Amino acid sequence: MASKLFHDGNRHFQDLFDSRRIADRLEAVTFRQAFTDDDRAFIGNAEFFFLASADAEGRPDCSFKGGAPGFVRVTGPDELAFPDYDGNGMFKSLGNIFANPHVGLLFIRMGDRPARLRVNGTASVSRDDPEIGDYVGAQLLVRVRARAIFPNCPRYIPGQDGPSIYNPQAGVPPVEPAWKGFDAFRDAVPRRAPPPRPKGRAD
Repeated sequence: MASKLFHDGNRHFQDLFDSRRIADRLEAVTFRQAFTDDDRAFIGNAEFFFLASADAEGRPDCSFKGGAPGFVRVTGPDELAFPDYDGNGMFKSLGNIFANPHVGLLFIRMGDRPARLRVNGTASVSRDDPEIGDYVGAQLLVRVRARAIFPNCPRYIPGQDGPSIYNPQAGVPPVEPAWKGFDAFRDAVPRRAPPPRPKGRAD
């Protein structure tokens, strides 16, 4: 069955690190094309997200988008919308969308219950959207039709008490995330790849 999430570039590194099985399992278990109730709540409570876009030649850009909770809204089974507020006038992201509608959105929740949600899809920008008046301060409204919706492991997100406990540290065994032991994934998790040897070292 063809993957809806991975291409040959992804597969190259999955095969290099023997992670194709866990990648396929994650796609089978977490990938979706319609928002769940949990997705709606997560997005509706977000105070910020990161927006990745690219111009017509594929040159990328990443932008921070912030607002009060509710500034991003799930408006349909596979659609969300967010306002464009007054900014620096460069229109890097929206200009890219005008030239190339493919976008990626990354939502992150910090704190004691860190979480990440990714939404990839196609975007459109309108100044005359009939619902733009529902978004206080909006000068334009962006709608995103989702092609892929999936959560990501949040282990490297800093917590309220400091850096993530999962950050690699010299001489300290890595801390494994709990999800690797879940029944849905346990049998597909590969062994960790050994670290590369320093150049010039012979054992």
